[in-house]
Amino acid sequence: MQRNELAPRILLAVSAFVFAGGGILHAMAAPKSFSSIDASNLAPFLANELKMLWLADSTTLVVVALICGTLAFRPTAAARSITMLVALVPGATAVLLYTFLGGFYAGHLLMVTSALVLIAASLRRDRTT
Repeated sequence: MQRNELAPRILLAVSAFVFAGGGILHAMAAPKSFSSIDASNLAPFLANELKMLWLADSTTLVVVALICGTLAFRPTAAARSITMLVALVPGATAVLLYTFLGGFYAGHLLMVTSALVLIAASLRRDRTT
């Protein structure tokens, strides 16, 4: 493996680790947030929707982690353009966090890791064989 092929793999592996950790920690916080949701005066449909969205965010982070991990260990599994598209998922989520919650640490983590994936994609060389 050449040196210029190692950097994107490291960036993707670090991103996968951060995404997986975030998804797992977010899911672990679900019971506490669900208790707060249940104690609120939200309509049952909206309360259940909020619970679903909480776990959907956790699931999305874990799936993006799996994709980044796969690309770190099998760089030829997807083209550079697909890697860039994957980076849009956490990037868009970060923008939504900033919009609705302000400067929240999760938004910063998502934005930084999204940037790492974009940098990794830009450093990769697609093989045309």
